[in-house]
Amino acid sequence: MGLMRSAFLAGSRSAWLRERATRYGFVRRSVSRFMPGERLEDALAAARTLQERRTGAILTQLGENVADADEADGVRRHYLDVLDQAAARGLDVQISVKLTQLGLDLDQERCLAHLTALVERAEGRGSFVWIDMEGSAYVDATLDLFRRARASSARVGVCLQAYLRRTPADLEALLPLRPALRLVKGAYQEPPDRAFPRKKDVDEAFFSLATRVLGQARGEAGDLLAIGTHDAPLVERLREFIAGHGVPESAYEFEMLYGIRRALQTRLVEGGGRLRVLISYGTYWFPWYMRRLAERPANVWFVARNLLSG
Repeated sequence: MGLMRSAFLAGSRSAWLRERATRYGFVRRSVSRFMPGERLEDALAAARTLQERRTGAILTQLGENVADADEADGVRRHYLDVLDQAAARGLDVQISVKLTQLGLDLDQERCLAHLTALVERAEGRGSFVWIDMEGSAYVDATLDLFRRARASSARVGVCLQAYLRRTPADLEALLPLRPALRLVKGAYQEPPDRAFPRKKDVDEAFFSLATRVLGQARGEAGDLLAIGTHDAPLVERLREFIAGHGVPESAYEFEMLYGIRRALQTRLVEGGGRLRVLISYGTYWFPWYMRRLAERPANVWFVARNLLSG
């Protein structure tokens, strides 16, 4: 793992750094590249603009590891409201939530009850709930709750991280469900015995996992691979595989973050590809922002330009 990436990931966990960095205007200006604003209204407005460009949206309120049951209850109420507001406005919007936002650290059964409420509301609104994957310590609990929620509805999917060495086994265990899966590279700091430290190895793991799913895809209900990467060469490799193996269009979509690789996003849509953009919002953006900087050096240079101009 590169020193710069390690430094940013370490910084994402620093309360001291979060408190100080968020006071600076240039930091707030640079983060605006990656999120349209802190309010739900900002995110819904951005979703409207994306929809006009034939692009769907996924909304996620930033936050994790809530330490109070009332706060977890509030997160559930917030996402229920998101689903209601999106449906009322005719928006093609899904939601993505971290289970530690729903109180996983406090009470696993109560967390499941919150998740089930969201999935039921999504079912009624014709929407969908994505479960984010967090650090490796949460994988087992996350997959367990996903399976339990998936048993009653196909309107829920889960994220897998390609850089974790355990992910191929997790994928094989999930495939009999024919689930909706979002595949990402991974953005948490993990020891080398748990995660591949080299980008080359992560890229190859991603391609292998994605083609394993796509190779058996039939485009049936609930059977979906969300390809979550901004890596243009990797995107092209997968598009070639999809074309060469006749993968049904309904069996996959590309998912990218708001404000990142905009030209690539445009090319995908103009080429007829299915794209969803993940829109993050909320006040707890600093850890997420630092992980975005760790993912790609170009993001760091963008911030540096803002610093020099500010």
